[in-house]
Amino acid sequence: MAQTTRQPGGATALPKGFRGAELGWPQLRRIPHPPRRVPLLGDVLGVRPRTPIQDSMRIGAGLGPIFRRKAFGKEIVFVWGARLAGELADEARFAKHVGLGVANLRPMAGDGLFTAYNHEPNWQLAHDILAPGFSRDAMAGYHPLMLDAAGQLTDRWDAEAAAGRAVDVPGDMTKLTLETIARTGFGHDFGSFERTRPHPFVTAMVGTLSYAQRRNVVPPALAPVLLRGAERRNAADMAYLNRTVDEVVAARRAADASGAHGDLLDRMLEVAHPETGERLSAENIRRQVITFLVAGHETTSGALSFALHYLARDPGVLARARDEVDQVWGDAAPPAYEQVAKLRYVRRVLDESLRLWPTAPAFSREARDDTVLGGVHPMRRGAWAVVLAALLHRDPEVWGERPEEFDPDRFAPAAVRSRPAHVFKPFGTGARACIGRQFALHEATLVLALLLRRYDLRPEPDYRLRVGERLTLMPRGLRLRLTRRGVPGPSDGYARGA
Repeated sequence: MAQTTRQPGGATALPKGFRGAELGWPQLRRIPHPPRRVPLLGDVLGVRPRTPIQDSMRIGAGLGPIFRRKAFGKEIVFVWGARLAGELADEARFAKHVGLGVANLRPMAGDGLFTAYNHEPNWQLAHDILAPGFSRDAMAGYHPLMLDAAGQLTDRWDAEAAAGRAVDVPGDMTKLTLETIARTGFGHDFGSFERTRPHPFVTAMVGTLSYAQRRNVVPPALAPVLLRGAERRNAADMAYLNRTVDEVVAARRAADASGAHGDLLDRMLEVAHPETGERLSAENIRRQVITFLVAGHETTSGALSFALHYLARDPGVLARARDEVDQVWGDAAPPAYEQVAKLRYVRRVLDESLRLWPTAPAFSREARDDTVLGGVHPMRRGAWAVVLAALLHRDPEVWGERPEEFDPDRFAPAAVRSRPAHVFKPFGTGARACIGRQFALHEATLVLALLLRRYDLRPEPDYRLRVGERLTLMPRGLRLRLTRRGVPGPSDGYARGA
């Protein structure tokens, strides 16, 4: 049970540890929950522990814009209705809440940008030091490195297309985005495309994310027994991540100063806060590097994979996106940084994919002071709710009668202007939203366009989208058939039989 403490001056501090909804929502009974709640166990009938986000989406669609779920003594409030989500996006009333799976990542990422608590000073320090690393000038500097990494991807895909083999989309997108963030941010090459299996860093990262997900659905009292083996593996995974990052940082420190990269790692090591003169500690640098390596590639690889799935399944959208690339870029050499922003329809494809499957599918918000949500639900200071972005993005009040349909024109300028800003939140919200948003969008738009210009994409005939969850979302088992544009390829019959 959470314990309250007294702050200096007599104010009551927020309880430490998990804060159940019953502590913060005085009128919790007004919020619907699934039927057939089981005493002690809670809402466990019919749940699928490996897909808690999709479970919550299914339940929420039936219960309405605010609902609650309880499992093994943990009561959690979920919000997905656009009106309530709009209130929770108000920075004057609400702030980021670090809870559920995010808190489970703190043993790995500590007070890194994504996992820091609001009161921890290193968040603001790191944010102020690193934000210039995502300026327009910095992004233009990253562009050639993004092209180099994409070139390794297309070399691999050229070989697969020539052999008539389907490509492993999520696997290759993960290799691409890991190499991109590692090279642009930290001057490190993982050699992902030279391997037949995922780099051990990716294996360890997937292990830690999956472990954090499991911690969400296992009763705390049973975790020492049910997760004993998983806990040992997770400790080994974290040790490997730490070791890898320490080696990257040590190599940079040992490099000649004249070889400065001007990247994120240089900023972490060399730049002081412009006002206070403070610097990031060695421990915090490790945490920030892990945060960027994990968050900087895991979500973008998912976004690219979903976008490629929808493009391959919709010939009309694919043709329109490819025509735009051909018109804007033509047959010229690799595109300049400024040309990527001109691909407005390709960007709509990406946004629509993120609407349907935001790879960071939820975020949590907590009340700064006592307040009332929607004029109905009182919340005490510190009370929190999970905003289900994946369901918010399907609210019929905002997205129409067929929100499940894939339609990039939802992001045409007039359509965007007609909607409130808070109804599309694939990168979180407020001051704690993703610092690398523009980096991810530039990278993903560039990669989609390069692939559209180079290949015809065909889905496997029997594939049906299955979404895997490991805190982030990713298509499972997605493979595509490729033909080089303008290059004769194998016949359909040969390709299917390969």
